[in-house]
Amino acid sequence: MNRAAVEVVDPGPLSTLQDLGRTGWAHLGVPRAGALDRGAAALARRLVGGAVDDAVIETTLGGIVLRTRRAVTLAVTGAPCPVRVDRRTVDHGAAVTVPAGAEVSVGAATSGVRSYVALSGGIDVEPVLGSRSTDTLAWVGPARLAAGHLLAVGSPPSPSDLPEPPPAIVVRPRARELRLVRGPRADWLGEGSWQALDGATYVVGADSDRVGLRLDGPRVERRGGELPSEGLVLGGVQLPPSGQPVVFLADHPTTGGYPVVALLLDDDLDLCAQLRPGDEVALRTM
Repeated sequence: MNRAAVEVVDPGPLSTLQDLGRTGWAHLGVPRAGALDRGAAALARRLVGGAVDDAVIETTLGGIVLRTRRAVTLAVTGAPCPVRVDRRTVDHGAAVTVPAGAEVSVGAATSGVRSYVALSGGIDVEPVLGSRSTDTLAWVGPARLAAGHLLAVGSPPSPSDLPEPPPAIVVRPRARELRLVRGPRADWLGEGSWQALDGATYVVGADSDRVGLRLDGPRVERRGGELPSEGLVLGGVQLPPSGQPVVFLADHPTTGGYPVVALLLDDDLDLCAQLRPGDEVALRTM
């Protein structure tokens, strides 16, 4: 492992390391984990010329402060936020080379929830079960970042290996809609409940996290009783007795006993990563 390149000065409310996730272990009860906003994490890696599965830092609402031990190239994507190197403001969504001894401040998100910090060469930590992702349900993988943590960085690619820089990214506001298809237990829905979901508006619950997006709003009627525990998947929409839907995200459990009445379209998962508690979101049935 290379010598430490970056020190964590202030980790913010919650900062973790994430790659593409931990696959092939669900049968043993180990969640997948991985970056919640996959598109933003992929863009950060590409901006610094990284590999598709390089580990990046995922911040939550409050950002992170880092100090470089040697010169590094980094990029910040995801939730819009101020980015500063010492006292100089630098661009969000662009690769920046930072000298040794500089303080990098990734500020609080001005909208959205999660920002991503990629370092050229990737963050070099020991994989756990084949992944460098932190799972916040079972806390498998690297520990959550804390002040004083030293992060090693792999060897950056040579200039000849760097891809063409991506074109300028124009971020446009996206309608806060989550599209659903019928799930394996849609027959547990009450009469007319599927139709009632189309266009229904919910508020993102305060207890939403990397495990699941919890929605508060119109009660969805379902039949009584419980199921034997069965497998769960990313994007599954579970309906507990409260009638308030839960959308499972990257750190979801591998089994559960409430019916999965719908599945979220894969393209809408990244939006879930950036919805804040109190945000309104509309459901659309397909």
